[in-house]
Parts: sequence; C-alpha cells; structure tokens
Amino acid sequence: MKTGYLVCDAMTQRPISVEHDVTIIECAQIMAKNHVSTLIVKKNNRLAGLLNEKDIVRKVIAEGLDPAKILAGEMMETKFAKVSPEQDIYDAIIIMRENNVKHIPVMDGKKMVGLLTGKDILKIQPQLFEVLADKIELREWERKNSAIKED
Repeated sequence: MKTGYLVCDAMTQRPISVEHDVTIIECAQIMAKNHVSTLIVKKNNRLAGLLNEKDIVRKVIAEGLDPAKILAGEMMETKFAKVSPEQDIYDAIIIMRENNVKHIPVMDGKKMVGLLTGKDILKIQPQLFEVLADKIELREWERKNSAIKED
C-alpha cells in the first residue's frame, strides 16, 4: 500500500542530539526539557547511535547504575533500522513495526538527514495509526497472555 507521502515529507529535520560523552542524567534532562523520548547520539559530528527512555530505564536504572557516571555512548543502541528520505511512509511504518521501534533515522547515503517518529507519521496520515497499533496490540496481548500462564 502506497500513501503518496515520502519519509522526507513527515520526518523531523532537526532531531535533538547529544554527544556520546554526555551523561545519562544530562540526557534525561535534555529529553524532559525538549519533550522527546529518543536522542540522536553523535560522535565526531556523525550518527553513532540512538538513546531512548527505555534504554535509560532498562540498562541504567533497573541495573542500579549511577546515571551521573554513565555516558550516552555506553548505553546507546548502535544497531538500528534506517530509512531513506525517498521511501514511502507506509514502507517506513512496516520497517518500524518489524523492528519494534517508534523512531527511525532517515539516512541519505551515510548522512543522517532526519528522524521519523510515529507522531510524525500520524500528523500527516492519521489513518495509518492502525498499522502502527497492530504490533503494539499484539505485543500487549502476548505479554498479558504469558503473565496469566505464569500465575
């Protein structure tokens, strides 16, 4: 299914970024100040990874690590899916759904030109909410179902 909208039509062109040597506590403060849940982590002015709220909670807080001593570069995700600015938004949604992500870097060759989020997509194509929600509903059902079996 093609929408006629390209990734470049919806992407955030200037996502919030931090350097790899910024502490996790600083990252959390930047996220709160800018009302974002994912940061672009850069090293030498290039995309090095992504850091999201889930990374902070699961890799730092849940492990009892000190967020004032841990750096973004230590906790960022370095393996992630990417999309091209010329891809159709529907194709990007499928990639996001298959990779279980809410944010995906937009790459023009090796250069990052933006970040595509679920919110970006919904702003221009609200009817695609069902495609994004399908994966979320399935995961939620599986989680609840497995919790019931464990009891």
